[in-house]
Amino acid sequence: MITALKNYFENIRGTGVFSTADKSGRVNSAVFGRPYFLERDQIGFIMLKRLNHHNLKSNAHASYLFIEDGEKRSGVRLHLTKSGEEEDLKQFQTLSRHSNVSSAIRERVLVLFRVDRVLPLVGDDLNLLPFEVD
Repeated sequence: MITALKNYFENIRGTGVFSTADKSGRVNSAVFGRPYFLERDQIGFIMLKRLNHHNLKSNAHASYLFIEDGEKRSGVRLHLTKSGEEEDLKQFQTLSRHSNVSSAIRERVLVLFRVDRVLPLVGDDLNLLPFEVD
């Protein structure tokens, strides 16, 4: 499944929304870029040390919703569990999709996740996923 997800995100453009909840269940959502695919079947997101990052300290579960560009409403939803984080500046520079890595990188962290479940954008029929499930 991770290989199919990696291929999908390398070839499809769209808008991502990353959501977390704190220990009391208060939800936060923010627009995020595509995930990074790492070793040991983990994915990662580089995030600012703001509300989503803070929420993950007390509740390791998150959701990432991705809507493909275009007229057709297709995409995926990922249910995630935090598995770690990394603050290595060299790691950010090798991963970053942006050529201008600013000094604000110090305010960021690479948060690692295990993918618990993959669903299509709408519904729960895995046959509607925009890629083949292995």
